[in-house]
Amino acid sequence: MIRLLIADDEDLLRSALATLLALEEDLTVVAEASTSTDAVRLAREHRPDIAVLDLEMPPTDGLRAAEEIGAELPTRIVMVTRHARPAVLRRALAAGVRGFVPKTTSAARLAEIIRDVAAGRRYVDPEIAASALTEDDCPLSARELQVLRAARTGASVAEIATEVHLAQGTVRNYLSAAMSKLGAPTRHAAAHHAWQQGWI
Repeated sequence: MIRLLIADDEDLLRSALATLLALEEDLTVVAEASTSTDAVRLAREHRPDIAVLDLEMPPTDGLRAAEEIGAELPTRIVMVTRHARPAVLRRALAAGVRGFVPKTTSAARLAEIIRDVAAGRRYVDPEIAASALTEDDCPLSARELQVLRAARTGASVAEIATEVHLAQGTVRNYLSAAMSKLGAPTRHAAAHHAWQQGWI
């Protein structure tokens, strides 16, 4: 029996997916989570074989949860996403994610992918994989990405400066440069764009 944790902030989708997967003879859902924090906590508590994580979950995201779970547990991760950006795929693979599928995947197909991942194989949606090979490089510097990562939580310039150990004026310069490169009107818009592209 393959023991599953299902994590998605959309209650209807999560409960429907859990119900459909539980109909499979060899799958059992041991926990459901609606946030990335709960996903990590419940993974520690239940130690599932596979965690099926939504990429876009508050308060951080599914990738952060995958990194935390993977660092502590032998649980294998299948990431499900509505917006599959190639850079997100690269980050997911670097975090040890074993499966990467769009939300349009049927429950029956997802069950097959879960079995493959449980058997030690890896699955990446072919369209996502193909687009990853043709994606443009990130135009932002490492420091610009660092300050945008800190800005994504809604932090003030002073808070960002403290987090990244830079002067407030330097943080403003990096944020301004990143906004300019991305054509974003605010630092929050720039951070969101960078996150959607999988750069942070």
